[in-house]
Amino acid sequence: MIGNALLLALRELRRNVMRSFLTMLGIIIGVAAVIVLVTLGGGATKQVTEQISSLGSNLMMVTPGKRMGPGRESGGAPFKLADAEAIAREVPSVAAVAPAASAASTVIYANENWSSTVTGSTVEYFTVSNRRIKEGRAFTEAETRAGVAVCVIGETIRGKLFGGQDPIGSKVRLGKLACEVIGLLESKGQSTMGTDQDDLLVVPLRTFQRRIAGKEDIGIIQVSVKEGESTDRVKADISRLMRVRRHLSANEEDDFSVMDLKEIATMLSGTTRVLTGLLGAVAAVSLLVGGIGIMNIMLVSVTERTREIGTRLAIGALEREVLMQFLVEAVVLSSFGGLIGILLALGTSIALAGVLQVPFVFNAPIVLVGFLFSGAIGVVFGYFPARKAARLDPIEALRHE
Repeated sequence: MIGNALLLALRELRRNVMRSFLTMLGIIIGVAAVIVLVTLGGGATKQVTEQISSLGSNLMMVTPGKRMGPGRESGGAPFKLADAEAIAREVPSVAAVAPAASAASTVIYANENWSSTVTGSTVEYFTVSNRRIKEGRAFTEAETRAGVAVCVIGETIRGKLFGGQDPIGSKVRLGKLACEVIGLLESKGQSTMGTDQDDLLVVPLRTFQRRIAGKEDIGIIQVSVKEGESTDRVKADISRLMRVRRHLSANEEDDFSVMDLKEIATMLSGTTRVLTGLLGAVAAVSLLVGGIGIMNIMLVSVTERTREIGTRLAIGALEREVLMQFLVEAVVLSSFGGLIGILLALGTSIALAGVLQVPFVFNAPIVLVGFLFSGAIGVVFGYFPARKAARLDPIEALRHE
């Protein structure tokens, strides 16, 4: 019986191709919108997670000043090198500590110049921030202690100043400082916030303090936690140590912040998932609109085929057979719409992922849910017209003009 009803449903679709397509349009748009939004949201979540993970393994960031928020000030005395040394010495679960300070500067080579960020740090900077050397080498502990004028550059500076040339061994100027390029960093691309992670130049911390900044302030202390250690405990240990070193009494608030990148990654990923869910729910409303369209067209179809229904009932067709026929037609309409919507969504998702520069993440469950939901829409919104057709009086139906 279902097979026969399916053949009749396909015949009706072929008979009114344009009307059938317009009926499916709401389902097509609804399924496509839901899948596209969820797919792009999944890609954005993956990108956020990967980019934060690329910043460093078990990375924590200690910054002077309180976290920004309603009614809270951001001021705080800057750190000194001794603060970073104390963390490395007195917090046993710490794997590496990299104090750093940064400043905007114009980097000059021959007739080319580029405005970039100069960072002064120790050799641990490359380990803590997960920065690998592509060419050349990093500066050594001895060069850091002596304040030697050497630097490691990012891929953006290499492209802007050197083009296709090998930068190793060349000298660039940072204001009055002539600095020898001894290393080139591997490219990291843009960050989650859209900043260029390759637009930087790293020099030894003592060189930066003496010859660029002219002061010994530390802007940030990056801390890498040993594998398997509790970041919460390390965070508490660092906070306790910093409070002692900054002479804060028990009733005074912290004038520094300790941020765990795992917490930030979890928070951002959770936010992205919530937004994706909300956008998906909004898009799903169009599926209901498509379902109402199917119900209206099926009611019109029942009216148009009243004499046909009356004839079938008069020659012995059962009510459930007529009910099944119209219900199958509604499900076929919505299912075809779902399939077209899935194909449209996958193509659109791949194209938009390239434009937005987020990874394309194929989400099989949402594709399956989209198809099943489109079929369910056909059952729900096709039942009322099907029941109306099945309950027609054969005599009245045959009299219908």
